[in-house]
Amino acid sequence: MDLQAMKTLFFDIRHLYYLPQVLPVAEFARSRGAAVTFVLYAEEGISHVTQNALTSLHFEYINVSDSRQAIDYYLRSKPDWVILGNAPSSAYLSIKTVGTKLAFMQHGIGPKSCYYTTSEFDFDVRFVEGQVRKIRLEEMFPNRLFVDAGYAKLDPIFNHTEQTVTLAHLGLDPVKPTVLYAPTFYPSSLECFKPNWPDELAHCNLIIKPHFFSLSKPKYIKQQRLLQSWAMYSNVYIAPVEDYSLLPFMQISDVLLSEASSTVFEFAALDKPVVWCDFYHVRWTYRGIFSFRLNQRLDQDLSMFHELCERAQSPKDVKRKIEHCLANKQEKSKARTTITLSMAGKTDGKCSERVVDYLLSN
Repeated sequence: MDLQAMKTLFFDIRHLYYLPQVLPVAEFARSRGAAVTFVLYAEEGISHVTQNALTSLHFEYINVSDSRQAIDYYLRSKPDWVILGNAPSSAYLSIKTVGTKLAFMQHGIGPKSCYYTTSEFDFDVRFVEGQVRKIRLEEMFPNRLFVDAGYAKLDPIFNHTEQTVTLAHLGLDPVKPTVLYAPTFYPSSLECFKPNWPDELAHCNLIIKPHFFSLSKPKYIKQQRLLQSWAMYSNVYIAPVEDYSLLPFMQISDVLLSEASSTVFEFAALDKPVVWCDFYHVRWTYRGIFSFRLNQRLDQDLSMFHELCERAQSPKDVKRKIEHCLANKQEKSKARTTITLSMAGKTDGKCSERVVDYLLSN
């Protein structure tokens, strides 16, 4: 019997937004004969979306209520690998006592400091994106194992397997240029815009892909009210929670508008221009003498945004910066190519294959 066919891979999915990163890996692993199971944690109001997505792709999954239940399941099942999207508690190390190995695929490639500090956890291997980040991680954690595989999330675009969506299908005008606004939940630029903001971009389609937390958590009610007001405009499409992947919208958009997030590096990898929203609505606990808390969340990688993006320092700058990008789409193309290699790694559509090759041979 083929030993690879006996491999069992469990994907530990704490949040719906981990799915686009790991699905290409899971699909390729299944095609190689591995047994794939997803372990899903309860998310109020959106758990059904994750379950429906996996059911439609014919993947097996189980639901757990918390980490303790997940660990108990892993100890009983003894899979070959558990693949995680974030650093777990130290209790997860007990899984290794039954011969299960732990792999780490960071759920994003943004400039937050946690991209690096999560490797304090003793994973058996961490898959990273590009030699630049691999070298830095090896310097920080010389006793950890890092494998440069690239950014698997983008594979479906580069190997042409991602399902496409059309502007007409979204109720938008195929003739107009399209702006993709992908704000994060916190700290976010979203609440800095006015309820009539789409009027300023009436000559463009505006696809807004909010973070799942913005749509589902009660504490972001102000963001939800703004999104409801924008949804009334004919040139706007608000992506619901069910549209869990950003990739289809990236393919049909001309310009990205976002904050300091992974999305900037992802969109730039497609050699498309980005407007960086360098303004945020922050809680009082992150202002004034507490502003260091915000700075601690970000890493020195943020400096690349100045090379990669058109920087908007207030909502008033946004329209002008978008117009500049639409008129000068190739202006920062060279910088996008260089930084993509540093931050996303290889863009050959085979990142998932490299991850799976490692998992099935170790």
